[in-house]
Amino acid sequence: MSYNYPPEKLSVYLSDDAGSEFTFYALLEASHFSKYWIPFCKKFDVEPRSPEAWFAKKLGEKDKGTTYAQECLTIKDHQSIVQIIVDGRDTNAVDKEGCQLPTLVYMAREKRSGCPHNFKAGAMNALIRVSSVISNGPVILNLDCDMYANDGDAIREALCFLLDEKRGHEIAFVQHPQRFDNICKNDLYANSYLVVNQVELAGIGSYDAALYCGTGCFHRRESLSGAKYPKDYRNINEAKNNDNRSVDELEKASKVLASCSYEKNTHWGKEMGLVYGCATEDVLTGLTIQCRGWKSMYFKPNKPAFLGVAPVTLDIALVQMKRWSEGLFQIFLSKYCPFIYGHGKIKFGAQMGYCNYLLWAPLSLPTLFYVIVPPLCLRHGISLFPKVSSLWFIPFAYVFVAQNAYSICEALSCGHKLKSWWNLQRMLIIRRTTAFFFGFVDCIVKQMGLSQTAFAITAKMVTEDVMERYEQEMMEFGSSSVMFTIVATLAMLNLFSLIGGFIDIIFLDFGALGNLMCQIILCGLMVLVNVPIYEALFIRKDKGCMPFSVMFKSMFLASLACLLPYV
Repeated sequence: MSYNYPPEKLSVYLSDDAGSEFTFYALLEASHFSKYWIPFCKKFDVEPRSPEAWFAKKLGEKDKGTTYAQECLTIKDHQSIVQIIVDGRDTNAVDKEGCQLPTLVYMAREKRSGCPHNFKAGAMNALIRVSSVISNGPVILNLDCDMYANDGDAIREALCFLLDEKRGHEIAFVQHPQRFDNICKNDLYANSYLVVNQVELAGIGSYDAALYCGTGCFHRRESLSGAKYPKDYRNINEAKNNDNRSVDELEKASKVLASCSYEKNTHWGKEMGLVYGCATEDVLTGLTIQCRGWKSMYFKPNKPAFLGVAPVTLDIALVQMKRWSEGLFQIFLSKYCPFIYGHGKIKFGAQMGYCNYLLWAPLSLPTLFYVIVPPLCLRHGISLFPKVSSLWFIPFAYVFVAQNAYSICEALSCGHKLKSWWNLQRMLIIRRTTAFFFGFVDCIVKQMGLSQTAFAITAKMVTEDVMERYEQEMMEFGSSSVMFTIVATLAMLNLFSLIGGFIDIIFLDFGALGNLMCQIILCGLMVLVNVPIYEALFIRKDKGCMPFSVMFKSMFLASLACLLPYV
């Protein structure tokens, strides 16, 4: 509401999918506070303009992770609710300085048991329809509930692209990177995505096919509502909403558009709005928009336009990654595969760029092979790679050294520290062997028709002791998750194999050292990268350590794998 933008052209909508009274009254109180906050921001050029973020910064407090919790109540059966809290047309809707306030609307779409609500995509589509009646602004900015605006000029900057005289008429949306204000010093869980934001997404954007990431995105309403790009289209028109109906009449008309029966026998969720049937509806929607002839822009300003909250526990981070990898792979296996659906519609480089993410899930298979087979073969003296003295060793050594050297240089150039790069390598292994693997399996099961798409919400609220361990860069376990059992088992397997392999080489066949050197290096690196796992298994005694049940299962399974050929 406090953006540097004409308030009569600005409307703010909050979609509360839980229909929570707490959220509604919190928004109502925020609307009262805005009468004081907005003039204060503009008079003193306050940044960031999120009150909580600004006060925390001034008081020197750190985000304790409890700021952006999910909504407290979950109501699965309720009618649609649309409440215009501030009517921007009302000349009496002013702040304490007498300046006009933007329109502020609370919306909770109808929920009924037995009626599919299509998760976030359904909520967004209801918002698109309701906003078309109340304000009908030609540009839509969507933000997740755990993000806040960090730059008062973000709207003006985005409009520079959409209103550009040469290419603005071609652009459907302007996507900002996801950036967070709670990343610890060395990015323990690899949540900063520095290389992804600065290199990969920027590269895809150069093909006029920036990915829609679900938040921090300015959309042209026409493109988001299903329109194809008209070649004679030239510019955005001003919002033409001269509706003189009263607030009560607008609310009544809007409630119909937010009902769960409105979309029946329509194109919503197919050709209009966000596309249904996929856990990563944002990426899929962006792809369909581009295939209708529109282009998209990726914009990464030096000052983050939006800041959010990254997961601060391993469990939450992996659940989020599992949902993403599953949804992305689902797109690849569907009719929307970029190589098929996008053929002749988007550039080949863009198709390749999309698949860099759509194929996250199957990356789990080669990764699992490399963390299981080489250590087992080392344990039993089976060589998988050429001898160190052989010329055939050179290609393997070159690939290994060149890839890691390039990765380090790329990470450092994007702002990573060496330790944060090392943490990234650990998280890549953990993600691929757990979240990506479960995402792969679940996607295949759903393709076979044995289950349906679900949407796992990423909780961001944690206790104070968890935040303290996060700030101290201690990995958080504390539960008997199947994913943690896999992580611990693979760590123990490599440790047992490395120790057993060394013992056999030293006492039985020292000449085998040259044959097994590559596997020793791989196992050694796996052991080094898993040091925090061993600490959580055997040294730490806090609530975030590995539970005894996980330690027992991992040691049993790893021992069984090492001893099985002898049985």
